Amino acid sequence: MKRIFAILAVMAAFMSTVKADDRPVTYQQLPASAQAFIAENYPADKVSYATKDDDLILPDYTVVLVSGVKITFNNDGSLEKIESKVDGVPAGLIPVQIREYVRHNYHDVAYVEYEIGRRTYEVKLSNGMELTFNSKFALIGIDD
Repeated sequence: MKRIFAILAVMAAFMSTVKADDRPVTYQQLPASAQAFIAENYPADKVSYATKDDDLILPDYTVVLVSGVKITFNNDGSLEKIESKVDGVPAGLIPVQIREYVRHNYHDVAYVEYEIGRRTYEVKLSNGMELTFNSKFALIGIDD
């Protein structure tokens, strides 16, 4: 048992010395699929700034556009999260099953946040509701 605690203490000490920092990157340093996502979905917008989170295992990228849209990409450039409180997240980025659920249950709302997890999808609506769906797009959580 002492050995386990010693190993955990060493791991905790190591993790506290290793610090993940966000460092600025250029648009060209983003993964190609992240660049393609921005060009396709926000062709008229410009990048205000971009950062790379230097996580030891899988770094991710955060891009903030001049319009205020904040997009987070995984290390491979796939979409992880998008936020837009001003203009809303384009509905076309949301899976059709989620859009159908929202259309039937909430009228005249916009998507202000969309997040893709390992096994879940989460949307935040302009009325303050947060909906969580599983990988088969069944609603599994509501937070208001």
